[in-house]
Amino acid sequence: MDYIYFILHIIEYTIFIYLGLSAIYILIFAFAGKLMSGKKSKNIKPVKLRKYAVLIPGYKEDNVICEVAIESLKQDYPTDCFDIVIIADSFQPETIEKLKLLPIKLIEVVFEKSTKSKALNKAMEVLGDKYDVALVLDADNIMETGFISKINKAFDDGFQIVQGHRIAKNTNTSFAILDAISEELNNHIFRKGHRALGLSSALIGSGMAFDYSLFKKRMLEINAVGGFDKELELTFLRDKKKIEYIEDALVYDEKVQKVEVFENQRKRWLSAQFVYFGRFFFSGLYHLLFKRNIDFFDKVIQMISPPRILLIGITGILALIISLVQIFTPTTDFFSIPYSYWIIVFIIVVLAFILSIPAKFYNRETLNALLTLPKAFTSMFLSLFKLKGANKKFIHTQHGT
Repeated sequence: MDYIYFILHIIEYTIFIYLGLSAIYILIFAFAGKLMSGKKSKNIKPVKLRKYAVLIPGYKEDNVICEVAIESLKQDYPTDCFDIVIIADSFQPETIEKLKLLPIKLIEVVFEKSTKSKALNKAMEVLGDKYDVALVLDADNIMETGFISKINKAFDDGFQIVQGHRIAKNTNTSFAILDAISEELNNHIFRKGHRALGLSSALIGSGMAFDYSLFKKRMLEINAVGGFDKELELTFLRDKKKIEYIEDALVYDEKVQKVEVFENQRKRWLSAQFVYFGRFFFSGLYHLLFKRNIDFFDKVIQMISPPRILLIGITGILALIISLVQIFTPTTDFFSIPYSYWIIVFIIVVLAFILSIPAKFYNRETLNALLTLPKAFTSMFLSLFKLKGANKKFIHTQHGT
């Protein structure tokens, strides 16, 4: 029996250290994000008017793509300095005909197995090398009118990789609200907070811009089915390329509205995280110890950190269970760490959330949405047991429904 308790206590301490460090990590960057609050892009004349290729890959996105194409043209940036490029994979013929009537570039692609990486590579192969910046959007994204101008200012400042502020387009269901809050949590912690402390912003898969030649060359090395932005981010940071974040450069993104879509999306993201952690851990450790590349190692560690919904859910459940066990059966040796320590970890997570969630979400609708949080947590927790092969197949998130 003593041997069994010894093993259980080893597991207990491992889980406690893992969750405790994860909680402290997000709290540090949540506080740091507050230091950057209020920073706005300066409205000054651009040093250089760069030529932008706005790359919008879409797979069966007939519901939204025409609206996105039309809205993407409404930029305050000179029209001869950007092209909207729709990369159409498996669109309906009537959608293609509508797109052909717009002042955009349309590139039709067909793949045996569709991926975003293949679509982007094919588009740049067709477009050639006449652009300065590649700006990547999802097929449901809508840029604010000043988006390109604000991104261009960051390139004037010397950055080669820039992440815009992706924000919710819709909050029409409880799950959409939770998804919007999750997005803003990540924006605050992994973008604002990191930049405030001099580290790179995280990429998010869309609303991101790259030096064109740099991006085109790197994308030829990317074969990811899911999470291509994670691989881009890791390899750029390994090469000590700093990633900027422009908080007031807004791009509107459709949030998931149903639990099934939420689960599929998170399963793909979780799988990508574990895959890239295994692939880059030793490289990240080497670069930290011998090349002092903190940015790269920090990103590798992020790959193994629990998603925020899982973190608050697991710490809350463990704090409750262990508190009840130790209060009502004080003589038991099943748990060796005092319940007060678990409560402290949970409070740290809650404080990080409070600091990171924008004030606009402190309302009745959010309170109602929180009632679905247990469902979201359960769905995401169960996804942990369905990750096998998720990073090897294309999982499409349908938009406009």
